[in-house]
Amino acid sequence: MPSRDFKRTDRVSAQLRREISELLHAAVRDYALPSASVSDVEVTRDLDWATVWVTALKPEESPVVMKALKELAPEFRHALSKSMILRKVPQLKFKYDESVDTGERIERLLRENPVPPADPADEPKED
Repeated sequence: MPSRDFKRTDRVSAQLRREISELLHAAVRDYALPSASVSDVEVTRDLDWATVWVTALKPEESPVVMKALKELAPEFRHALSKSMILRKVPQLKFKYDESVDTGERIERLLRENPVPPADPADEPKED
């Protein structure tokens, strides 16, 4: 039997990402939350749990976003049960994705402290 390119968990993760992104956008608007976006969703093999990685537009507001999302998780799960065709909708666990903040911090440091161009005289000579 040929192997599938995409596993079921990958397809469920992608659909959850789309659906939760829409729910998050509505929550930002309805509850006046700071702007945030879903960067990734990872689902366990048994589809019992989904880890939702979230990024805030302003990193200093991330604790507010995360607290609100943890409180809204049951409401999101209920909405997902209506919009998705799954026997069982996974429990949602929200985590803050620091990779974007780290990348921006590194980029800012590089702009503030540019690396001087290499001096050709400092390089070892090849024989």
